[in-house]
Amino acid sequence: MGKTTGKVAAVNGNMVVVEFDGAVMMNEVAYIETEGKRLKSEIIRIRGNRCSMQVFEITTGIMVGDNVDFTGEMLAIEVGPGLLAQIYDGLQNPLPRLAEKCGFFLERGEYLEPLPRDQKWDFTPKVAIGAEVSGGDAVGSVPEGIFDHLIMVPFHLTRTYTVKSIASEGAYTNQEVIAVLVDGKGDEYDIFLSFTWPVKRAVMSYEERLLPYEPMVTQYRIIDTFFSVAKGGTFCVPGPFGAGKTVIQQTISQNADVDIVIFAACGERAGEVVETLKEFPQLIDPATGRSLMERTIIICNTSSMPVAAREASLYTAVTIAEYYRQMGLHVLLLADSTSRWAQALREMSGRLEEIPGEEAFPAYLESTIAGFYERAGLVRMKNGSEGSVTIGGTVSPAGGNLEEPVTQATLKVVGAFHGLSRERSAARKYPAIHPLDSWTKYQGIIAKDQVDYAMGFLVRGTEIEQMMRVVGEEGTGLSDFIIYLKGNFVDAVYMQQDTYEAADKSVKPERQKHVLDLVISVLRANLDFDDMEEARSWFATLGRMVIDYNYTPWQSKECRALEKQILDVIEAKI
Repeated sequence: MGKTTGKVAAVNGNMVVVEFDGAVMMNEVAYIETEGKRLKSEIIRIRGNRCSMQVFEITTGIMVGDNVDFTGEMLAIEVGPGLLAQIYDGLQNPLPRLAEKCGFFLERGEYLEPLPRDQKWDFTPKVAIGAEVSGGDAVGSVPEGIFDHLIMVPFHLTRTYTVKSIASEGAYTNQEVIAVLVDGKGDEYDIFLSFTWPVKRAVMSYEERLLPYEPMVTQYRIIDTFFSVAKGGTFCVPGPFGAGKTVIQQTISQNADVDIVIFAACGERAGEVVETLKEFPQLIDPATGRSLMERTIIICNTSSMPVAAREASLYTAVTIAEYYRQMGLHVLLLADSTSRWAQALREMSGRLEEIPGEEAFPAYLESTIAGFYERAGLVRMKNGSEGSVTIGGTVSPAGGNLEEPVTQATLKVVGAFHGLSRERSAARKYPAIHPLDSWTKYQGIIAKDQVDYAMGFLVRGTEIEQMMRVVGEEGTGLSDFIIYLKGNFVDAVYMQQDTYEAADKSVKPERQKHVLDLVISVLRANLDFDDMEEARSWFATLGRMVIDYNYTPWQSKECRALEKQILDVIEAKI
């Protein structure tokens, strides 16, 4: 069968229509040859002998009649040792090496190998000649940072194979054969340290998909206690501009109880992404005391890059996450932001002249978003180990409107919702997660009855606050006013944290449980006050003491002394 070629028939922005002679398939990669460059593209629609392709580069200069070379392969990435600590664009080009070659202004049509070809890895075999393996099974391992990187049978080899040969212990590059497999027909397959996998195909080489059950500790009290996320679960962080979405994601990436962090900057402003790239290498991993970048991968696709690459960047990130999940590791994927991705889908849908849905987004927006989040999950491997991919995406609705289509489509599929509030952000409440708008389907680190009890005071306190705005404090009873103060107390001393205080920036689960017990003892107490002013003054004093208590190192002498003072103050007022 000959190689398929074509000619450009029309150009519409970043979409190109090509007339081809031969056979093509959906999501196939093709290269448009123009001005001495080969521009990477992906087929998104086929009609007769014409196909529409989204171009991952700027299309300036493409002319009708330009040659198109079809590869016969789907859009794929290379996975193997060397992925950690890398910074890629949406097509898995290593940006630092691309900058060395092209300078600060990247040239279109330049594509580099994702993994270093000359680096040698210390390989240790895990199978013997004659062993039977299939896709996803480990044939060996190499050290990669703090992890034991498993060298697996490529996922597309789904049948049972016999190991014909296996390399001895030693140093090998990605280009050297480390094993040869043979199937029942006698066909042989060479195994390398790395292989490619299509980004839009979920990896299914596991034994069983499990229901997420273990909380992913973020060391944010409001998340871990009230709106928890499970390993293998999904969550979204919508909010208006300036509410702190990116800051929350960066802090979670530093403190989350996971092995690997993948940060996908999808269509965000270039200045914001540059700040992330500068700060991440400087962050210290609390678990190892080394640079956080050693267990981080960044996929960088800013708003100034071609719009079509936004979609590729998210699928590239989730495919890498699934690859490391297959090693029995827990992976956190943070996507910032899915709104920019949805806007790219809307632009391509408009160029394809599809019937628009709400706010001109494509009618298949919900199913596309669901398909992305459904690639999260907790799975059990064939060897009995468990691995997970947890996906957290930020949503940037215009004007902070949470009723817009992208937010609503996301809410239908995620397991936790951390809604950021402009009002709380303006009041300098951090994190600005609104406790009455947010929710979760997962069990957190605190017993549900305690969480419900504390939330009850927040809800009732908010109702009383709204009533006081109408009738004033003088029209409010003392008992209701105390409930209002208790609700504010929970918000001020427990739901808010101070990122400039080391002890309060990240809080371990055992300290969260202890502080919540202290807070609930105040909520349960039958406090005796003569008037509202006395109640307000007492809660202000107690709140300041508990905040100071939060700032002290856990279990230190100062911490224990402050706790005793707090308990004495509470006891004196009961």
